Amino acid sequence: MGLVVLEGLDGSGKGTQAQLLHRALENRGEPVRKVTFPDYSSPSSSLVKMYLNGEFGSDPEDVNAYAASAFYAVDRYASYKKDWGADYRQGTLILCDRYATSNLIYQLGKLPRDQWEDYLAWAQDLEYNKLGIPRPDLVIYLDMPVEVSQKLLLHRYHGDSGKKDIHESHLAFLRQCAECAAFAAQRLGWQVVPCARDGAPLPVEDIHQAVLRAVEPLLKNS
Repeated sequence: MGLVVLEGLDGSGKGTQAQLLHRALENRGEPVRKVTFPDYSSPSSSLVKMYLNGEFGSDPEDVNAYAASAFYAVDRYASYKKDWGADYRQGTLILCDRYATSNLIYQLGKLPRDQWEDYLAWAQDLEYNKLGIPRPDLVIYLDMPVEVSQKLLLHRYHGDSGKKDIHESHLAFLRQCAECAAFAAQRLGWQVVPCARDGAPLPVEDIHQAVLRAVEPLLKNS
């Protein structure tokens, strides 16, 4: 059936929307499998965890775009080879909470603007061609403004901002990620789902219905 990706900034509600979509597709009788990246339960995510925990530097810029991208790419390759690749090849719809597309959001902005097109080409060639993981059939970007997502993150961590990783704790970096996401969405044809209005998040169910409408053309039982 294909591969569907839910993307968005930290705190945009990807995990919630992935769960709701997975449940809705199961209820429709669709063959579906949900996977989440990074795969923190696997040793393949060790470098990702070191990076996010600040072991290579407390600022995201301390690890260049290509090195950080490689950390995440290796984790996805291992997950595909060991976990869900067979299901994908047998026709199960794979629903990804983040995927290779996350590098385009979180690493692109580390480069000068005149290098963005080259990085988009490099990142896609690395994962889809060189490593051989599947290219998404649909990418849905949950467009939650940074200021709103920060409030949601603080609620997730019960007011303890010290629990944020090096991405979540750098507001200027996240604003740049939002700009990169808009660039990638326009270049690559992602479907953008607005998730807030007047500085407040939209109801979870409203967002879910918009996500479901975007996915329906891919479904066997739609």
